Amino acid sequence: MRTWLWTLLLVVVAVCVAVVLRQHPGNVLLMISPWRVEMSLTMALLSLVALFVVLYVVLRLLGWLLAIPDRMRAWSGRRAQARDQELVEQGWIGLLEGRYAQAEKGFIKLHSQTRSVTRRVLAALSAARAAHQMGEYARRDQMLEAAQAGAGADAPLQEAVASVTADLLLAQGQAQKALDALAPLQDGGARHLHTLRLLLRAEKALDHHDQVFALTRSLLRRHAIDKAEALQLIDQSGAARLRSGMGDGSWRGVWKELKSEERMLPNVALAAAAALDETGEGNEAARVLEAAIGDKFNPTLVSVYAHCQADQVPRRLARAETWLQQRPADAGLLMALGLLCLNGQLWGQAERYLQRSLSRRDDPQCHALLGRLYDRLNRPQDAMRHWRLATEARVALPVLAADTVLPPAETQADPDPYHAQSAYDLPSVAPRTLPAEPEPLPVPPAVDYVIEPNAREHLERVRPADEPPAVVPPRSAINIEDFFDSAPIPAAAFEAPVTQAGEEGATPSGASPGHHPHHPHIEKKG
Repeated sequence: MRTWLWTLLLVVVAVCVAVVLRQHPGNVLLMISPWRVEMSLTMALLSLVALFVVLYVVLRLLGWLLAIPDRMRAWSGRRAQARDQELVEQGWIGLLEGRYAQAEKGFIKLHSQTRSVTRRVLAALSAARAAHQMGEYARRDQMLEAAQAGAGADAPLQEAVASVTADLLLAQGQAQKALDALAPLQDGGARHLHTLRLLLRAEKALDHHDQVFALTRSLLRRHAIDKAEALQLIDQSGAARLRSGMGDGSWRGVWKELKSEERMLPNVALAAAAALDETGEGNEAARVLEAAIGDKFNPTLVSVYAHCQADQVPRRLARAETWLQQRPADAGLLMALGLLCLNGQLWGQAERYLQRSLSRRDDPQCHALLGRLYDRLNRPQDAMRHWRLATEARVALPVLAADTVLPPAETQADPDPYHAQSAYDLPSVAPRTLPAEPEPLPVPPAVDYVIEPNAREHLERVRPADEPPAVVPPRSAINIEDFFDSAPIPAAAFEAPVTQAGEEGATPSGASPGHHPHHPHIEKKG
């Protein structure tokens, strides 16, 4: 549009000049010694315009020729910038897609070939982030050091390097190193939102409750953190500050520092109530808990509210009954009322509240309270039943099978010991009448048993003359079970005849004294 306007303006000017020259004819005389040039006014004006155009073209051409080196440098810079931009785009696309090795390779190439300080630092930080994602912490630290060296004295680049370093160290779980990396930003007064969030993460990981409390308040005031998350952090850090100050009494200063909204947070209220109870201020502790429960009903607060001294029971019981009107089916509140009645020795009301609580929820603590109540009322059976139910509700006890007991054995028809030793007794033989106290059998001397009768003679023949005879260990050292399936045969058994069926002292045919029917190859030696 601008071109058309200028063209129209030039046409108008040319027309005007032509009209003026037509109405005012004249000559122009140029005296250039030794020349004298005379021409019309129109010709002179046209010559001036042509001379201007020629000079303009010549000067522009000369300027274009002289600017060739600058244009080449600019072209090279634009080409390098486009190449760097392409590497940056490809690297970040790979980083966002999760191709960390490819992204790190591109960023390292960018860092080595770019001539821009800013892009060099950016490439080093991006490569460090890619190496961190792959768990290559040594390469990550090298790239962070390169970025720190490239940043120099540039404050924005130093802040970027510190923020990225702290973020990666926090992701690795090294909160103290992250806090050290953020120290220059704190000293320099850099308090932008990202730095505050990183500081909050580091202080929270290190359990620095005072710093967490202050940073959370600052972020909440600037609407840089979700309110629910901020209140949770304030609740935890404020309660920790109160508990840490209970030893020297500094918790009162912390309590005064808290806002009214912060005092009604659950953990803060619990910590403050514990501190007040420790100093004997039970009424003030009750008011703190009542305010917190009234703001937001919390079963833990109600349970703590029910643990009190006997002189506090009437006041707390009346307040808890007002809560019961709003929540008549709350099992935890009913159990808390039962506990208050137990503390106040109101046995009937305690039993009713606890029974109502059990009818809505089977709770082991409620069973234990009922067991304590019935034990106090001298009802041991009910007390034991509820204590057993409390144990079963708390511990997963196994289901035991019913006991199986074998019937007693019939021993009337069993043979006596003497008949049991005979291998030829028949079931039809009536048992003998034994003496009241049989005489004990004599203990046989230690004997040596061999498997073959001629084994000893063979050993004596093959033994060298100079070799001493083998020492037979005592009988107690020989494990006879290694050789036989039955016990050793006593010496008396070799002399006594074997009893046949129905006879005493008879010897079976084919048997001789000293020969055992079950072990025909065994011979007594010695």
